[in-house]
Amino acid sequence: MPLFLLLLATITAVFALLNLGWAPDWVWIWKTAIVTGEYGHWLVLWPLGLAGLVVRQGAGGPVRLATLALCALAAAGLLRPAAQAWWLGRGLGGAAFSFARLYAGTSPGPASVRTEVFARPDGQELKLDFYRPGAAGDALPPPRPCVVVIHGGGWDGGDRTQLAGWNPRLVARGYAVAAISYRLAPRSVWPAQGEDVRAAVAWLKTNAARLGIDPARLVLLGRSAGGQLATAVGYGARDRAIRGVIALYAPHDMPFAWSVSREDDALNSIKLMRQYFGGPPDAPAQVARYESASGQLLATKDSPPTLLIHGVPDTLAWYRHSERLAARLTELGVPHTHLQLPWATHGFDFNPDGPGGQLADYAIARFLAEVTR
Repeated sequence: MPLFLLLLATITAVFALLNLGWAPDWVWIWKTAIVTGEYGHWLVLWPLGLAGLVVRQGAGGPVRLATLALCALAAAGLLRPAAQAWWLGRGLGGAAFSFARLYAGTSPGPASVRTEVFARPDGQELKLDFYRPGAAGDALPPPRPCVVVIHGGGWDGGDRTQLAGWNPRLVARGYAVAAISYRLAPRSVWPAQGEDVRAAVAWLKTNAARLGIDPARLVLLGRSAGGQLATAVGYGARDRAIRGVIALYAPHDMPFAWSVSREDDALNSIKLMRQYFGGPPDAPAQVARYESASGQLLATKDSPPTLLIHGVPDTLAWYRHSERLAARLTELGVPHTHLQLPWATHGFDFNPDGPGGQLADYAIARFLAEVTR
């Protein structure tokens, strides 16, 4: 039994190391890191329970001491995200993080949703899911600002239902939400995806009165590949109706992204970019195509305010992508916020009430309130 408990403690400590900076570039490790990072406050009960069993056994010895040490390491690793979220939350504001919310969760409130159809540039149709406040969610009177949500998925996957649980949370604050679809690679290459986002924005403006939204108060919100689309369209469109851009764990300088991509990383990023752009940036026309998709290269002093959120140990999209864009926005004098999460990996907002989810929720809510006034 002592050796078995030691084995369990060792396994638990190894997984807890994912919250302490150890993150091999494997897909299953990435998914496990989401769980350990955003649910560690629950998982910590396991090493605490193991430690309790060891203590109840009584007699000492090196095996017992090693097991207790490993349980302590595991507990520290699993609690690190909550502790760091609390510390970061103090700087963001008193309501940014709550230990009670980790365990009790929150209810986003009612929201009605219906699927609408909009036409892309070639006349073919795409769909969006339109969310509007219900009776209990009328925090703002119509016409309301609208958040255009752009899904991730490496440009060759995903759809408008991705992380749909976040949309009612925005609706509960009085915003309308349009979660959009766009054409996917490799069947469609850039700039098709950007054209689809622009088409969705145009459709929302045209139908603003029917939808109860303000056509002059739109915000683009994208995750991962969707974040790249958000900044590329948000900066490239030069549309004053786009009041802000929110990008979570996304690349923004596509020539740079190509330069740091590898075939042997978690997603085979070289393949993803070849599919998205129709090939590498090995000719002037292809270089121009990559640059036209790069929000960082399209940014000007008149670009809309921006919120960037990224986890430092993200193994799918390097945190330097957001860091470099933030530096460029600083040079240009564009209002922006760059929130870095020291423990968080790609997709950390899977749990809206987890450590990363809470901070993102607060930062997004504050940003939306500022840019849509």
